[in-house]
Amino acid sequence: MTAIEQDAPATADLAVDPEELARARRNRNEKIGQWVLPALVVIVTIFVWDRIVAVNELPHYILPGPGLVVEALIEDWGMLSDSLLVTLRITMGALFIAIVGGVGLAVLFTQSRWVEMSFFPYAVILQVTPIVAIAPLIFIYVDNRMVGLLICAWIVAFFPILSNTTLGLNSADHNLRDLFKVYGATRWQKLRYLQLPSALPYFLGGLRIAGGLSLIGAVVAEYVAGTGGNASGLAFRILEASYRLNIPRMFAALLLIALTGVIIFAILSLVSHLSLRKWHESALKRET
Repeated sequence: MTAIEQDAPATADLAVDPEELARARRNRNEKIGQWVLPALVVIVTIFVWDRIVAVNELPHYILPGPGLVVEALIEDWGMLSDSLLVTLRITMGALFIAIVGGVGLAVLFTQSRWVEMSFFPYAVILQVTPIVAIAPLIFIYVDNRMVGLLICAWIVAFFPILSNTTLGLNSADHNLRDLFKVYGATRWQKLRYLQLPSALPYFLGGLRIAGGLSLIGAVVAEYVAGTGGNASGLAFRILEASYRLNIPRMFAALLLIALTGVIIFAILSLVSHLSLRKWHESALKRET
């Protein structure tokens, strides 16, 4: 056998599969696209916004251009950042209470059917009743303004965590339930080793929803409260700017609220991905 014949199999082994190359190229383009395409949409939107204002010569108290909004954001950053921290405290506090209360009550629901039948309808009532209708009553009966804001934001964020976690706890595989029963597992062991892991994806899905809703609840509660001062959130700054026809500041506050919501969703999505990426089907990456 000649040296050329000996090298032929090795050369064939080194040949690259065209399908593998196409798959790698497609994955690379998708990774680039998921960042580039949203950025392009934002850039085009800002450009169109600026052109509409410039071509129609719209006054700043009707529709400010993006440049004026950025200027207002920089000039009023001290005031807006303080208000942002107030809104964030309310949002994070309401989300924390919603997590503790929602998960705790969901566990009680799965442990006792009577408890679920007794209290779940009231959770649904809180969810379907507009917070704008409840908030004035809350501020009448609660003297502490911050506590009233927390309650309003908690009401909005509570139900997604409760309903999703309850669904997850009840969705554990019935075959595994029977196996735990055969081996004589206690109720606590079944909850800890079977139901809670099964409910984790559902809980994380509800958490992503509740994160945005807690911010919405905080902003709506601030609108209803309508009080100023140093402890005022971004919603009051929007109201104040509208009263003074300071529309660039209003847009700047709206921009901060939107960015805050996006960041909250991104952080919770990252937490979900890190928690599920090694074992759950929704986060596993498989070759297509």
